[in-house]
Amino acid sequence: MAIIEEENLVAAAAGVEQLVRDLQRTVRSGITKTEKWRIQQLKALLKLIVENQDSLLQAVFTDLGKPAHQVVFTELLTLATSCKLAIKELKQWMAPKEVPVPPLALPGTAFVVPEPLGVALVIAPWNFPISLGVDPLIGAISAGCAAVLKPSEITPTVSSILADLLPKYLDTDAIRVVEGGIPITTALLAQKWDKIFYTGNYTVGRIVMAAAAKHLTPVTLELGGKSPVYIDDSVDLKVSARRICQGKWSFSDGQACVAPDYLLVQESIAPKLVETLKETIVEFFGEDPSTCAELGRIVNANHFRRLTRLLDDPRTAEKIVHGGERNEQSLFIAPTIVLDVPLDVPVMLDEIFGPILPIITVKGVDEAINIILDLPKPLALYVFSTNKAVQERFVTETSAGTVGINETVLHVAVLGLPFGGVGESGMGAYHGKHSFDAFSHYKGVYHKRMEADADGTFPPYTSARNNLIRSFLTEDLEEI
Repeated sequence: MAIIEEENLVAAAAGVEQLVRDLQRTVRSGITKTEKWRIQQLKALLKLIVENQDSLLQAVFTDLGKPAHQVVFTELLTLATSCKLAIKELKQWMAPKEVPVPPLALPGTAFVVPEPLGVALVIAPWNFPISLGVDPLIGAISAGCAAVLKPSEITPTVSSILADLLPKYLDTDAIRVVEGGIPITTALLAQKWDKIFYTGNYTVGRIVMAAAAKHLTPVTLELGGKSPVYIDDSVDLKVSARRICQGKWSFSDGQACVAPDYLLVQESIAPKLVETLKETIVEFFGEDPSTCAELGRIVNANHFRRLTRLLDDPRTAEKIVHGGERNEQSLFIAPTIVLDVPLDVPVMLDEIFGPILPIITVKGVDEAINIILDLPKPLALYVFSTNKAVQERFVTETSAGTVGINETVLHVAVLGLPFGGVGESGMGAYHGKHSFDAFSHYKGVYHKRMEADADGTFPPYTSARNNLIRSFLTEDLEEI
């Protein structure tokens, strides 16, 4: 384990540099490339999760006030499922894949061989402080990389428990934890890594990418953005409201990169939807949500004040139709709905990342799609419609990391889907096999046998040899 103090940045930088050299030696030893080592580490990680459930749940509650069932569902179960899948599928993921060889390359065979990128840096966020650090780590281990995990300093209890537990279960020659704030992250980013995986906001994402560019290091950036929801008059509003409320408030009180950020609602159903959402909020969280154990809290005072500024903007404050109550001492903000705010108010200009839900009424699909296209590409886009033509328009005419149809958030649990953004919402993807891919280089291998070569490929290029080569241009054209 490497826990580096921030008091002396020069010493910290030297410690980080030595740490990277140590991990590079481990990778060069070849131990992390073996299937045996990878399986051992994945099983140990699964054991860590199962054996320390209560401690992990308490750590997240201390930092974020999340109820236990939320953490089990969104973090521990997610990680256990990812570990089990990787253990089951690893041999197949690691296996070389043969690819066809054209006639001109015969006699020979060709393969694609996955190899570990090397030493990886994983920088985790605070909103899902266990899973969004450890899940990429599963990918790094599966791919055969050594790795440093940098937990978020904003959730210090979780950071501390990960720094304590991971060395007790994993190979410390290959897997390390580094705790600290911005100075430590800066020291880490100054090093040459073979892969950087960052989850967070796009402001820091740009800093990470700039640091990686100095060494031409490949990056995966999971950044988020304003994930929209479109709703038309073809859906069951009660079912839709429950799914929207679950995605917006039940998972981290809106502090999730895939949480619905704003609603685009067909104007004919807007009044009924607003009433249905209000009823659902009361059903889920009670008449006084400040006393509800099912709701988490805002992570810290800085984020509380940021969200308060959004609500207190005059053009937003006058549009609040539900909620708005807050308590800075307990870091509580009630589930809040604002109706038909202008598109240029602060709450509509950046990712909200909190329990505020703007609703914008639109005349129909065309207006909704134009609003979405005018904003940066989101991490997730949700469409509530039973009209297949409407569903198809959003799939084909918009760009997003993922499109969820008649659901919110739950697509994250489908490990066969790549999870990642596009444009300002991120680059690269992970989950399941995609996590293995994120930390792997797919190396081409071509093996030509020591047999006689076809004369047509070597000088001198006689007329007969030229005609032979040209014959390949028209070969099989009639079958196309």
